[in-house]
Amino acid sequence: MKEIVILRKVLWGLLVIALAALAGFTARSWQAGTRVQGGWEEKHLEGLQVYKTAPDFSLVERSGRNVTLGDLKGKVWVVLFFYTDCRDICPLIVPQMGLLHLEYKSDPEFRKDVLFVSITVDPERDTPQILRKFAERFSADPELWLFLTGDKSTIYRLAKDGFKVGISEQENPPEVKEKTGEEKEIFHSSRLILVDRKARIRGYYSGIDAEAMVRLRRDLKKLLRSENPTS
Repeated sequence: MKEIVILRKVLWGLLVIALAALAGFTARSWQAGTRVQGGWEEKHLEGLQVYKTAPDFSLVERSGRNVTLGDLKGKVWVVLFFYTDCRDICPLIVPQMGLLHLEYKSDPEFRKDVLFVSITVDPERDTPQILRKFAERFSADPELWLFLTGDKSTIYRLAKDGFKVGISEQENPPEVKEKTGEEKEIFHSSRLILVDRKARIRGYYSGIDAEAMVRLRRDLKKLLRSENPTS
């Protein structure tokens, strides 16, 4: 219990930092988002409609084991695309996933029925070892919160065609390269994606919108209750 209280304080601290960062979010970041291709970024897609079925995939979890769509079927899951070196929206949206994970970590009713899935869009750097260290920051339960990596082209195709969220790369100008040491910048969706037990995508929720996160919690609970095989 004491560990949970401490972890809750840490995660709330991260969320406060994230909200502060959001207040100072740069215009350049928002403009970059309009260049992301391959997604439904401009649409409000919530309300537990059936938008499409997630495609099959095979990725590597931070533990080194392979994870496929078949491993997730039967669970209600939330998907987030991110990368560990992201300085833009990831410090805002990853703590949101952390809070969701924390809420279900000690939930005796629904813990076995839910999963949280974070997929890196920078797999060339985000190896299982790097993801393992990153996950430790959030005390991520390996049975509840998965961190996946794999082949870059597979992940990009999964994001764009499978989950219909935007992702793109852009080479940094010389002054940015010199200042940050980063050759390129990766732009990706800020949405958390809700998927049901049949691997059907049921909603997209902005991770930088507090009200959207409230709606995600509501819809996640609805799916868990309505599809609970024991109820």
